[in-house]
Amino acid sequence: MYQILLTVVMVGAVSFFPETAEAAVMEPSMQKLTWHYYKVYNTCENAENFIRHQVEIFYRNDKSIAPKLLRLLYSDCFVSGCDASVLLEGPNSERMAPQNRGLGGFVIIDKIKLVLEQRCPGVVSCADILNLATRDAVHLAGAPSYPVFTGRRDGLTSDKQTVDLPSPSISWDQAMAYFNSRGLSVLDMATLLGSHSMGRTHCSHVVDRLYNYNKTGKPSPTMNKYFLSEMAKQCPPRTKKGQTDPLVYLNPDSGSNHSFTNSFYSRILSNKSVLEVDQQLLYNDDTKQISEEFAASFEDLRKSFALSMSKMGAINVLTKTEGEIRRDCRRRN
Repeated sequence: MYQILLTVVMVGAVSFFPETAEAAVMEPSMQKLTWHYYKVYNTCENAENFIRHQVEIFYRNDKSIAPKLLRLLYSDCFVSGCDASVLLEGPNSERMAPQNRGLGGFVIIDKIKLVLEQRCPGVVSCADILNLATRDAVHLAGAPSYPVFTGRRDGLTSDKQTVDLPSPSISWDQAMAYFNSRGLSVLDMATLLGSHSMGRTHCSHVVDRLYNYNKTGKPSPTMNKYFLSEMAKQCPPRTKKGQTDPLVYLNPDSGSNHSFTNSFYSRILSNKSVLEVDQQLLYNDDTKQISEEFAASFEDLRKSFALSMSKMGAINVLTKTEGEIRRDCRRRN
């Protein structure tokens, strides 16, 4: 079995056991943040409760907010760090980059920010709101309620030229190099790709696997034949300019329920992944072993997800006097 890191959350000399018993490690970058920052410094004691309440209201009406917020957080943290730069508007902002087409969840963040500005003006950062709201949404979808350390501040710039999010058709080696460049391990990569257990993607990200794998003019030779046929019905060849680009579920087993589930890994082992980057997990000994473990044990996946999400949320954070606390998440003060 692949050894998963399971430790107690450490803050200073005090150990905390999250309510759900899932835990995370204090990485060096996390040490800039604080457990329950707004309560500890008495600036907005109920900030996390206000955020959770708003997320619950949205989730009752639209379960797709879980994958939308996950993608939004990933698109923020993996570019310039978890500084809410992806939320800034502008013709040349990150959200205008081609890789960020179809990003959602902005309305949720705006609503939460409005509520918090009424109760604790100028205190809670958009970066913390995005991290906390994502945690609460994916928890409702079945993921663990992992610990989110807070105290982030918001970035001052957002440039679409800095967006280097990779294609979902990249190889295992390319994906691993990308995750490593963000300080994340092979276990983190295999775990965080499990976010694709829910949500949707455009057919344009899948058609190369169906019709022109590695520019051979043929489908992927490893793709399950029945699944290939089903996907081809949903995603016809792209032969005309202006052709529609349908959306397909990243995990048909989860579908419109948008449930966080380990069936994503079972599909990898059966060669039924929608995206090539996901299927690539099968073609490396470490990630194959991790996929087998997660397919067999949902609890192992939940524990590893708690750790990896906490690590991702600490990438290149701004704290103390860095950046600002935006009054409106879409624009600088």
